[in-house]
Amino acid sequence: MSVVKHFITESIKRTEIDEFLQKKLERAGYGGVIISKTPLGTHIVIYAMRPGLVIGRGGETIRELASVLEEKFKVPNPQISVSEIEIPELNAYVVGSRVASALQRGVHFRRAGFWSLNQVMEAGALGAEIVISGKLRTERARYEKFKAGYLVKCGEPSLRYMQKAEVHVQLKPGMFGIRVRIMPPDAVFPDKIQIVEGTPPEEKKAEHEAERKELTVEEQQNEEQAIEEESSEEKTIEKKNGEKETSS
Repeated sequence: MSVVKHFITESIKRTEIDEFLQKKLERAGYGGVIISKTPLGTHIVIYAMRPGLVIGRGGETIRELASVLEEKFKVPNPQISVSEIEIPELNAYVVGSRVASALQRGVHFRRAGFWSLNQVMEAGALGAEIVISGKLRTERARYEKFKAGYLVKCGEPSLRYMQKAEVHVQLKPGMFGIRVRIMPPDAVFPDKIQIVEGTPPEEKKAEHEAERKELTVEEQQNEEQAIEEESSEEKTIEKKNGEKETSS
């Protein structure tokens, strides 16, 4: 197998695993998965809002997931660990599933989109975008975009920091798609320059004067020490001369 085919098959396998876990762990608040290969096997980290539902009673559910991943998806020696999502509003999978559940309950798509967008921005995100596509109001499919904040769609910040997710939901008019993009608050942009304010000239003058005073005090102390050392040396010399005279 060539290198190109290897990477294509690995990407397809990761996508299939992601879709399987998204359907299987919908009640647990699935928030994504990270798959990494180790010398002992395959390390899989599952992010969820309710880790207890992923683990199950006595680890029954997580053992079942490991067996399915090994048999169906040919994952060698899967070692699964579960991590809790600290801020669900900053997770793209959670936001997309919330929009999908709102549409299933009959909430208007604009209300669901703006409500989720406001929640994401209130959680501290730098920017967010929610796209809902499908037969929204007519028989012809179209999409509606809800966007707020600062969102970079290309370059290194987009690849490194942006949270992306796609969720599909079946409704009476047809299949609806929800695409979510979130820029977290800890993202660093190369075009953002931080200007550090310097100290005003009056404070600088006061600092210089204080330094000069400290220097003068130190100089006075040094001079006093030098005078004391000279006087002690003179006394020792006088004592030696007096001892010589008495001996003679």
